[in-house]
Amino acid sequence: MGFTMRKYLGRAASCALAALIGGAALALPAQAQTPIKNPVAVFKGLDKITGRITTFDVYIDETVQFGALQVTPRVCNSRPRTEASQTTAFIEVDELTLDSKVRRIFSGWMFASNPGVHAVEHSVYDIWLINCKKTTSVPPPEGYAGPAVDLVSEEDDLAGKDFVSSGEIPVPRPKVVATLR
Repeated sequence: MGFTMRKYLGRAASCALAALIGGAALALPAQAQTPIKNPVAVFKGLDKITGRITTFDVYIDETVQFGALQVTPRVCNSRPRTEASQTTAFIEVDELTLDSKVRRIFSGWMFASNPGVHAVEHSVYDIWLINCKKTTSVPPPEGYAGPAVDLVSEEDDLAGKDFVSSGEIPVPRPKVVATLR
C-alpha cells in the first residue's frame, strides 16, 4: 500500500511541477509580445510597366498615392530589438479606376517578415510592407497630431565633397492624397 501512495504522490508532484513550469512559460510570451506602436510605415512599391521599385514612408492615417493605388496605413507595430523580429501593419489600399471611382482592393494586415503572404498584387503595381519606424526624412503632413517623429536628413555618404549639389538626394515620393484624423 505504501508503494502505490508514493507512486501517486510522485505523479501528483510531477503534475504540479509541470503545471508550474507551463504556467510560467505561458506568462512570458504575454509580456514579450507587447507591440511598439510606430508613427511611420515603410513600403516598397513595384511598377510592373517600368520595372522601377520605389521605397516610401507613410505616416499613420495618411493616404499616399502610388500609381493608381492609394495606400493608407492605420496601425504599424514592431517589437523591441531584444525579441524576435515581427513587424505588422494594418493597411487599406484603394484603386482609382479609369472612370474616376475609388474601389477598395485590400484591407488587412501585412507582415514585413513574409511579404509574399499579404502583399498587394495589382495588375500593374505591387506594394508590400518593409518596416515600421519612429524616424523619417519625410516631413509630417499638414495638421499632423500623432506621436513625435524624429526627422533625419537623407544624404548620400558616397557622393563625397566634390558633389555638385548640397549632397541631399531628392527622393521621389508618392503624392499625398489625404490625412485622416
